[in-house]
Amino acid sequence: MLKRVVSFFDKLEDKVRIRLSHSPILYSLIGAVGIILLWKGVWEIAEAVPALHGIGSVAAGVIILLASGLLVSFFIGDSIILSGFKREKKLTEMTEKEILTTEKAQAAEILSKLDHMQDGLDTLVAKQDKPTP
Repeated sequence: MLKRVVSFFDKLEDKVRIRLSHSPILYSLIGAVGIILLWKGVWEIAEAVPALHGIGSVAAGVIILLASGLLVSFFIGDSIILSGFKREKKLTEMTEKEILTTEKAQAAEILSKLDHMQDGLDTLVAKQDKPTP
């Protein structure tokens, strides 16, 4: 039963997303209404539970976000954490030349990997094309 419900909403989501992707403003407005209604419902449920007032609400939220791994990624973001590990400057502190240099290095790395993959594919194709004795 649950599998059928999930399958139904998965197929419905695909159809709606495809249709709304042609109207991005309408898509964003529908998404905004959905998010606001979701948070309104969460807020009203939290108001009905006495333990979720004040510090209880903060504690429950922090525990949920920590347990799900969303606290850091949502409020800080992966790119900021990674740039700190790499000891990179913030994007706002970088000059245009530094940004272009970084982007060129990343593009060169991606092209190198693609070339390596292409060589591997060429080798596989060549092996398949050879007649086996």
